[in-house]
Amino acid sequence: MGQVTEIRLNKQKNELKITFEDEMYYLLPAELLRVESPSAEVQGHSANQKITPAGKSKIKILSIEPIGNYAIAIKFDDGHDTGIFSWQYLKKLSIDKEILWKNYLSRIKSLKLSR
Repeated sequence: MGQVTEIRLNKQKNELKITFEDEMYYLLPAELLRVESPSAEVQGHSANQKITPAGKSKIKILSIEPIGNYAIAIKFDDGHDTGIFSWQYLKKLSIDKEILWKNYLSRIKSLKLSR
């Protein structure tokens, strides 16, 4: 899938720029990272247990911590900090960003939640 070579948090702390070893880079909004966190709190323990967090449109990233040479842990300003974002998962989020975003907005609407 490719190694991450650089991660930059923008000044507003609401978007990550992730560059992979093939020099491709992607911009991932903090809101998408938060609502697609790989944590059990969001993903559940099976596909039908997935939770859609509400009210995350203004979420900020407080810190990013490396986990070995394969992942990062992101701490969000709502206190969420349990997801470990592997390079493989970050690449999947990057490639599938438009589909994931569309699905998230659809879930928010159908559940009558606010962003």
